[in-house]
Amino acid sequence: MTGDGPEPVGERVRRRLRELRVERDLTLEAVASRASIDVSTLSRLESGKRRLALDHLPALAAALGVSTDDLLSPPQRPDPRVRRPAQHRDGLTMWPLTQHGPAGGLHAFKLRIEAARSVPPDPLHVHEGYDWIYVLSGRMRLLLGDDDLVIEPGEAVEFSTWTPHWFGAIDGPVETLAILGPQGERVHLHA
Repeated sequence: MTGDGPEPVGERVRRRLRELRVERDLTLEAVASRASIDVSTLSRLESGKRRLALDHLPALAAALGVSTDDLLSPPQRPDPRVRRPAQHRDGLTMWPLTQHGPAGGLHAFKLRIEAARSVPPDPLHVHEGYDWIYVLSGRMRLLLGDDDLVIEPGEAVEFSTWTPHWFGAIDGPVETLAILGPQGERVHLHA
């Protein structure tokens, strides 16, 4: 919507075309091919350089996997609250802080490492991805390859998960914020 009143239908449809295409991680070429229109036509439709004709709507909606009404109506604002339940495994409790959405595959968690998680597995885990961990409270032990590190409150670590690794508690529970790729999330919660 603009400050002067309701958003004109043509502008809304153009905005929705782009939003839906980006949301679904589709290129202009992919949508144009699915809709059987020229990619330059789709580009001009999205940018407002070409007038949107009603006969474009069914093919574009189908190409994006939505109804024509979804293109014409204003988008419903999703509930921004993250309501995924905490998950518990191997002395870890992970509270999701992000939805499974367009975060580039990265997900943020509040992570509690229980004091009982003090003995690393043999061998250490290795998997695809990258982890970022910020210690809020407690002292975290991080085994990373041949390094045995103590991470204090206020310190952050980032590392490739192709390096053998494990993290646990030293002398009590540890509270952290963690950003994990989908592979790290699977390993820490479902392995």
